[in-house]
Amino acid sequence: MTADQLKAIISAGLPCEYLELEGDGRHWFATIVSTQFEGQRPLQRQRMVYATLGNKIQTDEVHALSMKTFSPAEWARKA
Repeated sequence: MTADQLKAIISAGLPCEYLELEGDGRHWFATIVSTQFEGQRPLQRQRMVYATLGNKIQTDEVHALSMKTFSPAEWARKA
């Protein structure tokens, strides 16, 4: 899977204001900013992202995905 394919999958299931991916095709690191993360705990945010992948994790199309998730307000404070 390419970075563009993975970005398209995540973006289709989760409105992202910012989405950056780095990886080697199996192991990925994502930085994701979404209004959907407002008021959500980190584990809830990760579950939301994993939900966009459907069975891609179980079928090993995406072997590993590490992520940092931010609401737009958190992202603005970080900048």
